[in-house]
Amino acid sequence: MDEKFESVIGKGTWIDKVADTLVRREKKLDRSLDLIRVESGLGASGIPHIGSMGDAVRAYGIALALQNFGYRAELLAYSDDMDGLRKVPDGLPSWLKDHIAQPVSRIPDPFGSCHKSYGSHMTSLLLDALDAARVKYSFQSASDAYKNGLLVDQIDAILQQAPFLGRKIAELSGQEKYTDTLPYFPICQSCGRLYVAKGQRYLSNEKKVLYICSGSIIGKHQLSGCGYSGEVDIRKDEGKLAWKVEFAARWMALDIRFEAYGKDIMDSVKVNDWVASEILGYAHPLHLKYEMFLDKSGKKISKSSGNVLTPQMWLNYGSPESILLLLFKRVTGTRHVGSDDIPSLMDEYDLYEDLYFGRFKEDNQAKLTKMKGLYEFIHHLNPPTHPEIHIPFRILVQQATLFAGADRIDKIYSRLVKYGMVKEKTDNLIKRIELASNWAHDHSFDGQRFEFEMNDNQKKAIADLIESLKSFIGSELNPSSPKDLQTRVFAIARDNTLEPKEFFVLLYRILINSDKGPRIGNYLLDLGVERTCSVLKKYLNN
Repeated sequence: MDEKFESVIGKGTWIDKVADTLVRREKKLDRSLDLIRVESGLGASGIPHIGSMGDAVRAYGIALALQNFGYRAELLAYSDDMDGLRKVPDGLPSWLKDHIAQPVSRIPDPFGSCHKSYGSHMTSLLLDALDAARVKYSFQSASDAYKNGLLVDQIDAILQQAPFLGRKIAELSGQEKYTDTLPYFPICQSCGRLYVAKGQRYLSNEKKVLYICSGSIIGKHQLSGCGYSGEVDIRKDEGKLAWKVEFAARWMALDIRFEAYGKDIMDSVKVNDWVASEILGYAHPLHLKYEMFLDKSGKKISKSSGNVLTPQMWLNYGSPESILLLLFKRVTGTRHVGSDDIPSLMDEYDLYEDLYFGRFKEDNQAKLTKMKGLYEFIHHLNPPTHPEIHIPFRILVQQATLFAGADRIDKIYSRLVKYGMVKEKTDNLIKRIELASNWAHDHSFDGQRFEFEMNDNQKKAIADLIESLKSFIGSELNPSSPKDLQTRVFAIARDNTLEPKEFFVLLYRILINSDKGPRIGNYLLDLGVERTCSVLKKYLNN
């Protein structure tokens, strides 16, 4: 066996490498390996997006790899529902402006009465998506953590070192606000808001923080305080730690060994690592920095802006396996993602499955091992025993644009039978037709143009086919037309010194971005002559 192949760790993926690094680090720290807990922080101040799910899924992958190594491991999903609402996200009711700076766990549910608070509704959206993807986790809300005194010892240790800590935060991050205020936000007992109440003094014997509600700047806006002076008890849910120190507190209290983070909170993680090690005496978790998801225009996908791509949106169009492939495939590099990527991810997942079950060959052993490993992680290390029926997702989308009504799925299925692509109606196939129909309803498929190079002979053959197709206008339903068109395609290929197979592959790439597809004569006529010509012409205008 190849020496390089022998050195493969676990399933041969980046997930296994990180898990292996984590185990070696924990052994060096001489910590117990009875339970290795990894964490994902769930933002509860806005609608969770695809990046929010990515944070949790990737941490879950580390837990799976640890379990595969023989260790007991779990993902802890920690909801930051004690955070204050800093702005009203686009699309939410304007009355939320009256709740700016209040903890989201104490703000009414803006979607009705289905959840006890704004924060619990937002958290549930992400948890529901994790459940749909069969991601296993334990849950902890910040509101319950503070209410039950879970972080008291850590809060006490941090506040006793507040003056020293404030200077260190300024040194590490350039943020000087904690040099003259405690890194703890009381909830003003008069106006009920966070951030506006300034912690002035800590009474360690009484475990209380004295404060004055003097106002604060949130984002670019000055938020006035109410002027109230009071005290709060750190043993109760009457306030919360600042982010610059809160991560460290919960890492220690919950014994967290791994947590990934996005580069947008690098400074907070750097400070928290120092706080964990130097103030709390707890070796901070192993970290993995990942790039943020961007939309197609290059803007950051944000919970508070209008470009959010939610897991629910994705799962309306694509399978749980497709979203797990997106999130597990790689962790480094900037990712531009949108719902128009879903057809490609659906087909790419099919490729992974075909490789896993040996339907296709891959000569690069390292690549094959990695792809098989990712396929197993997508299936929670419990892969199926046989592959599903694979129909290029774009064929299903295109067929969905041709039909409407209650019998749409049956009609699409009948077309697939006609093309010789299926023999039985499986639950998985019906679900994929439903997803493709949802995608087709909300997207313009024919406007897509797939990038690949064509030589002059191929362009000439496409032009000849366009002209030939015009002669079939009005005779699409003639029983002999599909066969006649199929014969014409063969002739066009040969007239342009192309192998027929090469020409068929070219047409499939143009029409469905695949190397294979249904019988071309039937398919082109079923799509419609004018529609097919319109799509083909896009590839001649470059």
